[in-house]
Amino acid sequence: MTIKQGDTLPEATFTVPGPDGLESADTASFFKGRKIALFSVPGAFTPTCSAKHLPSYVDKAEELKTKGVDAIACTAVNDAFVMGAWSKANGADGKVTMLADGNGSFAKAVGLEMDGSKFGLGTRGQRFSMIVNDGVVEELNVEAPGEYKVSSAEHMLGQL
Repeated sequence: MTIKQGDTLPEATFTVPGPDGLESADTASFFKGRKIALFSVPGAFTPTCSAKHLPSYVDKAEELKTKGVDAIACTAVNDAFVMGAWSKANGADGKVTMLADGNGSFAKAVGLEMDGSKFGLGTRGQRFSMIVNDGVVEELNVEAPGEYKVSSAEHMLGQL
């Protein structure tokens, strides 16, 4: 079943690259008491994700926070080492928290998996964004296959 507006995020654990190594973050703790702009990409270092998706949130980080967002987070079915390197390569450190969903358990739990096998990617998370307030989905924007519109930071700014 696909998550929808008004639903509470399901239980899942991410791996987060931190200054002292890898850390764990579970959905209940990470999203508790905060409004978070969460976006999902099919993969770090992939063309649209690197050229448009992550940069949109890095560029609009201050505007999102001005509109009431406490934190910005990105998730992908990649390991935390790749997510950390991608963050550094794109100047996202300190602006976007990278939530590695290495086994795809979060993507599966929210019902937003995709099959990227024809591109050699295997099972991944779809491209989407959410505004999550205290663990509850307030807005959900799921892209059509091959699209990049409604999951952008610019679109999310219009929802806040």
